Amino acid sequence: MISAGISNAKRKAVYKREGYRCAVCDSTKYLQVHHSIKRSQGGTDGMQNLICLCADCHALAHGIDLNGWGATKEDMEQAIVEYLADYYAPDWNPWGKDGP
Repeated sequence: MISAGISNAKRKAVYKREGYRCAVCDSTKYLQVHHSIKRSQGGTDGMQNLICLCADCHALAHGIDLNGWGATKEDMEQAIVEYLADYYAPDWNPWGKDGP
C-alpha cells in the first residue's frame, strides 16, 4: 500500500468522517485517501485537505476514467473541492494544519 506519508490514525479519521464510503459516489469498495490540494502545490496532510475516494473516483481525480463515465479530472476536482468546502464551511483551509 502507498501511504503518501499519512498516518494510520489520520487515514482512519478520514474514512470515519466519510462514513466509510467514497465522498463522491458512496461506494464502500477499495477506499483510498486523496489530497485535494497536492502537497507539491502547498496542500497539507490536514483533515481539511484529505478526502476518502473509491479507487474509480481516485483514478478520475488523477485524470484516468476507468469506467467510461465521461467525467473529467476537472469535474472530479470540482466535486472534491465542493464537498470539502461545504463540510468545513465557513472556515475551509486545505493549506493549514488541522485534525489528528
